[in-house]
This record gives sequence, structure tokens and C-alpha cells, in this order.
Amino acid sequence: MNAFFFDSSAIVKNYVAETGTAWVQTLIDTPTNRVYIARISGAEVVAAFVRRTRGNAISASDAGIAIRKFRYDFRSKFILVDVSHALIQLAMTLAETHGLRGYDAVQLAAATETNDFRLMRKLSALTLIAADAELLDAAKVEGVQTDDPNNH
Repeated sequence: MNAFFFDSSAIVKNYVAETGTAWVQTLIDTPTNRVYIARISGAEVVAAFVRRTRGNAISASDAGIAIRKFRYDFRSKFILVDVSHALIQLAMTLAETHGLRGYDAVQLAAATETNDFRLMRKLSALTLIAADAELLDAAKVEGVQTDDPNNH
């Protein structure tokens, strides 16, 4: 069973057609794959759709459809990683170490924590999926496998 942690930049591709969309949809829709996202991604993803509407990248109607589909998947399809005090402490350290933006540091902390949890239980390592080079570079330094949907 493969495991993937999606940051917001990658999860958006499941709902809006762009580079990497087909690949992301295959990963998410494969029943044997475990798909993790940080609970804060709910706000980030909805905000991304609204911003794209304001920037005329997608129509309000398409954004509404994407938001509804995402909200459904958020409740039923994804494994949500809670943002605990310990996770925020790790995110602060990662932000300081790698110069990451705040939410990217939280995403990396959640991926790192989830990966460690899986490895302690003798499960396969997860792969962080993100369309953010700085985040992917930091994840590699932290020992997390990565992939960029923009390469697919």
C-alpha cells in the first residue's frame, strides 16, 4: 500500500485542470493508496479556489464546483493530520532551519510526523507531493521522499 502526503499546491490539481492533474487524480483515486493531508489544508485549498476566481483564472461556477467536491473529499476521502502543539513546535524549527513560509513549514512538519508514525509501525514511507520547489528541497533534507506533480 502506497502512502502520499499532499500539500495544498498539489491537492488543488485534483480539482482544477493544470499540469499534473491526471497524475494527481490517479494517485488519489487508486483505492489502495493512502492519501494524507494536513487539516489546515482545508482553508488553504478553499482560499486557492477563491483567489483563482478573483484572478480570473477560473470561473466562479467552476470554483464553486471545485469547493463542493473538495469539501466532500475532505470529509470522506483524505486522512486528516491534526495540527498539534508538538507539530507547531516542529514547524517552527523547520521554518527556522529551511527558511520556509509558515504554512509550508506546517505542511512539512505534518508530512514528517506522519512519515515517522508510519515507519514506527513498520509501514511504507510516504511520499510528499507538492508543487513547491523550496518545500520539496527541505523535505529531502529532512529525509522525506518527494515528487512534484508538475513533472507528470
